[in-house]
Amino acid sequence: MKKSIVLLFLCLFSVSFYAQTKKFKVVLDAGHGGKDYGATYHGNIEKKISLNTVLKVGEILAKESNIEVVYTRKTDVFIELNERANIANRSKGHLFVSMHCNANDNQEASGNETYVMGVTRNAANLEVAKKENAVVTLESDYKIKYDGFDPKSPESVMGISIMQEENIQQSIDIAGKVQQAFTKFTTSKNRGVKQAGFLVLRKIIMPRVLIEMGFVSNKPEGAFLNSEDGQNKLAEAISKAILGYRDDFFKTETATTVKKEESKKATVKKEDPKKVDPKKVDPKQSSENKTAVEGVTFKIQISASAKNLETLPKNFKGLNNISVEKGTTIYKYFYGSTSSYTKAKQLLEEAKAKGYTSSFIVPIKNGKKIKLSEAIK
Repeated sequence: MKKSIVLLFLCLFSVSFYAQTKKFKVVLDAGHGGKDYGATYHGNIEKKISLNTVLKVGEILAKESNIEVVYTRKTDVFIELNERANIANRSKGHLFVSMHCNANDNQEASGNETYVMGVTRNAANLEVAKKENAVVTLESDYKIKYDGFDPKSPESVMGISIMQEENIQQSIDIAGKVQQAFTKFTTSKNRGVKQAGFLVLRKIIMPRVLIEMGFVSNKPEGAFLNSEDGQNKLAEAISKAILGYRDDFFKTETATTVKKEESKKATVKKEDPKKVDPKKVDPKQSSENKTAVEGVTFKIQISASAKNLETLPKNFKGLNNISVEKGTTIYKYFYGSTSSYTKAKQLLEEAKAKGYTSSFIVPIKNGKKIKLSEAIK
């Protein structure tokens, strides 16, 4: 009896530990800090607003049992851009979110926008990137560290290499969720999802976004950004977007759920082995036997890019049956189309085998994308 209790305890402990290692890890980056004040207008200081909001977001996310929060800074200190990327990559996070405030000589400019890494020739986007990248001049030997980068040169901004471009589709999805949440929780203007070359994003090897929460140069909006109420609303919006992204892209089980399943199995062991139905204790059953809800079509999103490519096999590592969806500035490319969830998983493995390692299944019903949890039963 004692031996059985010890074995059960060890089983539950090991399962609990395993579940903890499967946490969704978010890296929160408060822009600027220390000697780098960021944008300052009307008594509104970007580095303080960014840090306060990041800490509020982290506090909300920390309440979730399956989320781990990593910070690039939690105090008013100066962190070099390369080191921010190092912190993120060392943590092996699943998502990087950098928070900033915008500013413009035209003090009527207002609204929020979220950026993904990319090359742009849009003058307004270039200007935002140039301002945020100018922080490198506070670092010693920055031209050596950043390969001769000149923050005042549009060519340097456009020339930042897009590393790990395969992550851009997830970056676009989280960016879209952030903008939708801002519209829900604030009255600020939604300036949309955009692309630009930000140094802080260039070396990060996970989906990543840079959020411009509003303009400190606009008096009313700056006052909102600098207020407790404003930062609470912004934090709630960003947290909701991150949680929505986790639910869509990160599959995990909480320790509580797994423990319940193990308890059920422990109970079964007490029965006569001859009477145990193996189907009832098959851990793969819940995932392997899922079927599609009627009317749902599955496609595999393999990439997203600012480039408009012909849907020919030579442009997609030999894959056929490629379709494209055109957004405002981004083209999303999909492989295959099927009403079978089992077939969709096969297509996903085919795409990954071709090198599209961050591909994922996109369920569509009545012409609209839905959550995977809503598409299978």
